Amino acid sequence: MGKVTTGAGVLVKSLKSHGIDTVFALPGAQLDPLFDAFYAERKSLRVIHTRHEQGAAYMALGYAQSTGQEAVCAVVPGPGVLNAGAGLLTAYSNGAKVLCLGGQIPSHAIDKGVGLLHEMYDQKGTMAATTKWQTRIGNPEEAPAVIEEAFRQMNIGRQRPVFVEMAPDIMATEIELDVADPNQDYEVMQPDPDLIEQAAALLGNAENPAIFVGGGIFGAEQELLELAEMLQAPVFMSAAGRGAVDDRHDLAQNMIGAAHQWPKVDAALAVGTKFLPPIFRWGWDDDVKLVRVDPDPDQSIDKWQPDVHLVAHGKPSLAGLANRVSRHNRSRQSRKEEWRDLKHAADRELAETLPGLYAYGDALRAELPEDGIVCFGVTQMGFYSWFGFPTYHPRTNLQAGIQGTLGYSFPTALGAQVANPDKKVVCVTGDGGFMFASNELSTAIRHGINLVTIVFNNGAFGNVKSNQIEDYGGRLIGWDLANPDFVKYAESFGAIGLRATTPEELRTALRKAFSVSRPVVIDVPFEELVDWRPLQHAYRMRGGI
Repeated sequence: MGKVTTGAGVLVKSLKSHGIDTVFALPGAQLDPLFDAFYAERKSLRVIHTRHEQGAAYMALGYAQSTGQEAVCAVVPGPGVLNAGAGLLTAYSNGAKVLCLGGQIPSHAIDKGVGLLHEMYDQKGTMAATTKWQTRIGNPEEAPAVIEEAFRQMNIGRQRPVFVEMAPDIMATEIELDVADPNQDYEVMQPDPDLIEQAAALLGNAENPAIFVGGGIFGAEQELLELAEMLQAPVFMSAAGRGAVDDRHDLAQNMIGAAHQWPKVDAALAVGTKFLPPIFRWGWDDDVKLVRVDPDPDQSIDKWQPDVHLVAHGKPSLAGLANRVSRHNRSRQSRKEEWRDLKHAADRELAETLPGLYAYGDALRAELPEDGIVCFGVTQMGFYSWFGFPTYHPRTNLQAGIQGTLGYSFPTALGAQVANPDKKVVCVTGDGGFMFASNELSTAIRHGINLVTIVFNNGAFGNVKSNQIEDYGGRLIGWDLANPDFVKYAESFGAIGLRATTPEELRTALRKAFSVSRPVVIDVPFEELVDWRPLQHAYRMRGGI
């Protein structure tokens, strides 16, 4: 038998056996045995305690988004689990591998309605809305197998977060148990060879093929570029897919370019993306053939079923297509100049529509190392980044995705900085979003997370104000904010506070921020209200659907 430990000790050893060396957590009564187990493993397991469960979940998300690896957060039951919900829902939408460990009330009272601290009826069932898989560890002996299955669930099919709960009495139960090395040979979903042949023929015979990618593309970047070059097909990257192809490559295009090119496309390959702009904005007709690659068989909308749906992971699917397209591919000349012109046209449109934000984006790009990571919040600068901000490497442009929640960028960027201590990481946020989670400056100081944060400060929920001006005749309500002095606010935590009022001053501030080993907040007053929505080209270009 093994050394005497507790259920929580077995749980922690199981996490370590899967390579986990960091946990983002917030302590509380039902997690006391777990934190005691963390203490026992403190030499090889870093516990970053946060100021809010939202912060713990988002930090785990940032760790996962920036690395593609699994990340762990731990929170108390009931309100703690619900507080983590926004981060988990965002992880779910972005396909991030986050394991949330939830506490519980004592096992004899679960779902009995007896009125214990943090009690919530059907907590595990509630988490089905924000996680892919949920379970409870019912006795200490189950912990290794449950954690092994949790990691398997995060890695098979569509990658998404999972939830495991454990009652404090089960955590505290003593046990003698050795934790064996887990099986980490996860199934990769392979494409149907016959469907690969059909898709290869469809794409190879197309005159104007195009490739659309989202966050599900990562891990298949090499295969993507090989296929794109064979087809001379532009790669249109959604916000979530930025960096799949280096933006300096002629085939790397943004979604403004996609709107310009869409009327000409006769075959589209969609990989790891919801493919929403063509479906809901630009129109569709029978002249467009669609090949979809996604491990989720339910990803397609009934009305727009693909001609070929490869229910498989991206890497083997794109490798298979590259192997078979050569049998069908028409003779293709280089279209480098055409794609370069398309890129320049999209860039001009962006610069003319959002000149102020474009200039600040250029300033940030000029100072950030090419492998630096930026986490963009849901702010006007964040909307600019959906189309602009050149991105050179995978997983270096982090976005909230379809949840679009304020409060995402700052704690998520902290998690990315923890996961990438040797890289420069920058949070770009608005003043509204920053104040959702700015209490985590305390976490940054306490744990030495030397993140650089840029706060674009207009004293408003800027997008709300802009929409009310554009769409509701200037009837303004609920938009104005009372903010602290962000320089002094940062300094009050022990961080460095700076202010920049022009793009040139931002470059100077960034150089200083990157030269110090402390968290830095840069306040950027930005009064200009912009309407970024024309960049979506939200009108029908073809078809009547």
